[in-house]
Parts: sequence; structure tokens; C-alpha cells
Amino acid sequence: MSQQLVIVSNRLPVTIKKTADKELIYYPSAGGLATGLSSLDPSLNKIWVGWPGQEISDEWEQESIRTDLAKSNLVPVFLTDQDIELYYEGFSNKTLWPHFHYFTQYTTYSDEYWDSYKKANQKFADAIIPLLKGDELVWVHDYQLMLLPKMIREAFPNISIGYFLHIPFPSYEIFRVLPWREELLAGVLGSDQIGFHTFNYMRHFLSAAYRIAGYEHNFGKLKVDGRIVNVDVFPMGIDYEKYAFPDEEESQTDDVFFIQRLAQNQRLIICVDRLDYTKGIPQRIKAFAQFLKNNPQYHRKVSLVMIVVPSRSGVDQYQDLKHTVDELCGEVNSTFGGFDWTPIKYLYRSVNFRELTTLYELADVAMITPIRDGMNLVAKEFIASKERNKRGVLILSEMAGASNELLEAIIINPIDLNDMERAIVQALEMDEDEQERRLVEMQKKLKKYNVRHWANTFMNEQIKLINKKNTIRTNLLDEKEQEKLFEAYRKAKSRLIVLDYDGTMMNFHVDPQAVTPDEALLKMLTQLHQEPKNQVVISSGRDRATLEKWLGHIGTDFSAEHGVWTKRHNNWQKALGLRDSWKPEVYALLENLVERTPGSFIEEKQYSIAWHYRNIDRDLGEKRVREFKDVLLYLTANLDLQVLEGHKVVEIKNAGVNKGKAIYNWLSEQEYDFIIAIGDDHTDEDTFRAMPSHAYTIKVGLDKTDARFNLLNVEDVRNLMQKLTLVNNEA
Repeated sequence: MSQQLVIVSNRLPVTIKKTADKELIYYPSAGGLATGLSSLDPSLNKIWVGWPGQEISDEWEQESIRTDLAKSNLVPVFLTDQDIELYYEGFSNKTLWPHFHYFTQYTTYSDEYWDSYKKANQKFADAIIPLLKGDELVWVHDYQLMLLPKMIREAFPNISIGYFLHIPFPSYEIFRVLPWREELLAGVLGSDQIGFHTFNYMRHFLSAAYRIAGYEHNFGKLKVDGRIVNVDVFPMGIDYEKYAFPDEEESQTDDVFFIQRLAQNQRLIICVDRLDYTKGIPQRIKAFAQFLKNNPQYHRKVSLVMIVVPSRSGVDQYQDLKHTVDELCGEVNSTFGGFDWTPIKYLYRSVNFRELTTLYELADVAMITPIRDGMNLVAKEFIASKERNKRGVLILSEMAGASNELLEAIIINPIDLNDMERAIVQALEMDEDEQERRLVEMQKKLKKYNVRHWANTFMNEQIKLINKKNTIRTNLLDEKEQEKLFEAYRKAKSRLIVLDYDGTMMNFHVDPQAVTPDEALLKMLTQLHQEPKNQVVISSGRDRATLEKWLGHIGTDFSAEHGVWTKRHNNWQKALGLRDSWKPEVYALLENLVERTPGSFIEEKQYSIAWHYRNIDRDLGEKRVREFKDVLLYLTANLDLQVLEGHKVVEIKNAGVNKGKAIYNWLSEQEYDFIIAIGDDHTDEDTFRAMPSHAYTIKVGLDKTDARFNLLNVEDVRNLMQKLTLVNNEA
């Protein structure tokens, strides 16, 4: 049976228009997304969910539309005009759009918009959830649906969800300003895979996930509620063949003939944009005016052809921008133009595909200079359109995502008018061999990394995640394995229970002294210890004084400071051959580190020293670790010491002492019928390796381990141990 893929976007690939006599007309929506997704593996049974582009309130009409669209595996989400005004035009385009593009001066902070955004996302969830069984692939698209992944996750905890953001993700300092930052992050993190156009957007997202929600990543992978979330870069491509070899049979309009005649007499610089303040249109016009002023030799020889597609005409900022563009174009044309030459050919309308490809093919230069753009596919379309004649130059803003791929373009700063002027001159004077060399290199990339490659790569990576998740699940101590564990526990006459403390029985805290055991934990450990068949050992990196203070009254045994100290039969013993003469030298080094790193601190134990950086910026902490690691390695090699890196802590201790060696004190005392050892970090791996093969060794978390089983978190450990106390009571 084929795998089902549910695609979700704000708009369906089909738009509905209702005529004056209430007839419903269906026609394709614009955009390259449909092309890419239509090319996915045919074995995927695709369903597409989205808004059909028109308010449909009549129930009979809604049912008719559902029936019609179902024939093409499309599922409509019916939004009201108020939804579109508040959710789409409001929160999506007056809050998220300007904010994510760094135009924070245009960001609208409205609780009414936010409430509508939540309700609209819930409408999408309500349309999708009845379609699901839980074994599907779901792929959610773009900034209008940032809350949707979590909503689906709540209904189907194990379903596979992908999310792709088609616009930039801003830096943490920008994103943090939004009052709804936590909810937006949590919504996206409901996904298993999150995709961005560029590494910078990915990096900004990971920074926000860490600084706002506390999720640390390891090479782009986050652990969220026991799940692995993959965050990666998937640059979107275009349908290369469509632009490289356009259909010559398409009818030629008057404008196509006009473009062809214009190109015979002029060198054409073209730009194609939607009317938006992110596109840098006024700056581009000013740069062209500066070029004309400083390079009169190009008068009557070069024209700027500007296609500006109307957008959001009801929004004040867009009306103001339209007025500015109109004025600037008029000013340039009146200053430099004449009866025989209009420097800027300005069209405020959309153009059909034949007109667009003619413009691309005949243009000498494409000037794509957005101030901020997620990708910008126009730049790629222009390059593809040069497949046959290999003549043309691309001027591209460094702020467009495409600049990370199209390195052979002339890359400019879209705010620097001088830079843009120099680029225009360079483009017009570039010889044909150089033009061809650059175009060929860019075309190679675009042919390979086309929109089909983008869609298939994203989906293949999501499927790999499913397979990896299934592999991880095989090592989880699930209910079936737990029953076997409880049965072995019941039958055993002698039991050894070895438990780490931090990250195993108690969650981490920025202050290591703030994780004193709660009443439930004390009661549970007491019950386990008082069972005559049990030998309970708390094996921790904590110093012995803290362990004694917190847990000593229970009567369990201890292995403290990673095995430096052991407490057996109520007596503390120190490991042989230890010394502390090295500590002053290392302490002085760490003191200097603390002075330069406010918020970090030193924890001194009798035979070890730890430097904690839990409550400072992680990147700064890791920078400091790298700084002094080489010095520490030199010291430790000469002083027979060992450096342990833990969860935002670096500990220096005597070499040759570890939790595994310490645990032999108990293993050598007697033969145990039942052994369980639970820990969360790499220091516990020594314990796992020391255990006999029949022992239940359990790693907390999903990291690679020598343990036989995994539990996801502290709560799972506590639940397991609580169940063991119930088995005690049964006996």
C-alpha cells in the first residue's frame, strides 16, 4: 500500500472564483510549489489541503466544492472574509511578514490578529485531522501556518510532520520582540523536520529555539518532548525546463512584439517584482538614476524595464510605496528622457508567461535587488531563460537567499547605491565569454537543484527520519520490555539498583544546588532501600557532602564525585592513589575564566574542580571551553588528570577513576539475580560497560549509548522506579 502524503498550504493549487450569476469557476493558482510537489515519488498518495481563494458560506456550495475538488485529491478549508482580513492580511502579512523581513517599523502588534491567526490555524487542523490515521506523512508550508504542526501533533503524537518556511527566519534579537514568540516556536517545533532556504535562516531558528525555548541542538538536531527534530537547509529551485525551453506555440501579444522591437534598439536592464517594501524598488530606481547621471555615454542606449505586480493595495504601506515608485520613475524619466527615449519602462501589472520569458531571454541584465528575500526565484528563472543564447548578466542582492547558490552573479548590497551603480557598469561592459562562463556555471546548479530535487530531497529526508525513529523505538524500554523487567525483579532474591542523580532522577537546573530531592523522590528511594532484597547505590558526580546532606538519611550506598568516594556499609572510602596538589594551578586557570565570563562559576570538590556555564549563553560557554581546552589538555597530560565535558559543565579530576570502576565495589561483593543501572550522560557509559550482559542498563535520552535500553526523560525514569516500589508492595 502506498504511503499517503498530506500537503498543507494557505492556498490550494486551484483557485475558485464565483461569477455574478453564482457559477463556480476553477483555475490553477500561480506559483512553483505545485510543480515541485507534483513531481514527488508517484508511490506517494498525495492529498492537498488549503483555502480555495474565495469565501464560500453556503453549505450546499461547500459540499459541491468538496465533491469537485476531491476528484483531484484536493481538500478545501473554508475561510470567511473576516478570517482573510484578520488572519491572512492581518497577522500573517502585517505582523509576521514585515517582522521576519526585518521591517519591524511596519510590524503590527494586535491581539485581535493573533486570536484570528490561532483560530484559522485551528480551522486547518480541523480539516486535516479527520483525514488522518496517524501513519501518514504531513508537509506544512509557510508562515501562515506556524501553529499547525503542534495542533496536528496533539491529535497524533507519533505522526510524521514536515514544515517548510518559504520566507526568511529573522535573527533571535528580532524574533524575540514578538509577544507570541513562544507559541510560534512551539507550533513549528511540533514538526519532525523543519526546512529553510539558507543556512543563516536555519541558524537563526536554532538560536531562537535555544534562547527562548531552551532546546539545544546537535548538528541541527533538537530533542523536543522525546522526539528528534531535524532542522536543515533545502534551497528551493525552479522548473528549469519550463523557462529554458518555453512553449513557442503560445500566442504572441502586442507586448511581446514591443519587447522584441525594444531589444533591437536598446540594451535592456530588467527587474520583475511584486510591489513590496522588501524588494528594494525605490533604491534600485535611485541607483539607476545615479548611473545615468554619472555615465551619460549610456543615454538612449540603455533602458530599465520594471515590471511591478500589484500587491496588497489596501494596505497603507503598499499604497505609500506605490506613490513613491510612481514619483521616482516620473522624476528619472523627466530628468533624463526625451521624445525619443524613456529611460524607465514601468508597468504596474502582471505579465503573462510568454511576455515574461521573452523579457528574460532578450534582456542584457537582470537587476534583482531585494532588501530581504527568502529565496527569490525570479533570479533563477532569468538564468534558466538564458539556456539557448548564453548572453546576459545577473545583478543580485546579497540579501536574497538565491545569492548563496548563484555565486557567479554580481553580488551587491541593495542599500549601497554606489555598489549598484558599479554593478550596472560592470554588467554592461562584461565581455561575452565572461557572460557565458558565469551563466553556464549557474545553469549547471539550477538544472540539478531544480524544484523537483527540492521537493524530493525534503521528503526523502523526512522518510529517513521515520526509519531512524523506528530504530530508536526498538531500544526504548516500552511496556512489553518493562513487564519483562518487573517479572525479573519479582523473581530475584538479590537486586542491585544503580541510579545517577542529575538528569536521571532530577531535571537539570541553572543552579546545581537548586535540585534538592522532592518528597516523592525521597519516598520512592526510601521504599526501594527498605526492601531487604535490594541494594540501592546512588552513583553521581556530586560531592559526597551534598549527597550525604540530601539523601544520607535514607541509608542508601553512594558513589560520589564520579567514583572518587564510595559509601558502603555506612562507611565512606576514598579511591586509592588520589591527590589534590594539582588543584591550585587548575583553579587559578578557571578563576580567570570566571572573571571573563559573568554568570559562570566554579564548583570545588575534594578531588575535582568543575566549571559550570549553565546560566550563560551556550555559544559563549563553548567558546570559552575551546579557549582553555588546549591548556587543560597540556596540564592534564602532565599531572595525570582527566577532563570530563558534561551538560554545560567541564570537570577536571584524577585520571583512572570513574563510575564504572567504582561500581565494581558492589559487583565484586556478591552475585546479583537482578541488576538495573540508569544514567543520562557519558560518565554513566563507564557504569553500563561494567555491568554483566543480563543487567538492565538504561540511558536517559536518545544519544548513542552502550546501554541496552533508552528512556526518554526524567519523568519516565521516575515512573519506572515508582512501578518497582509497587512490585515491592505486591511481594
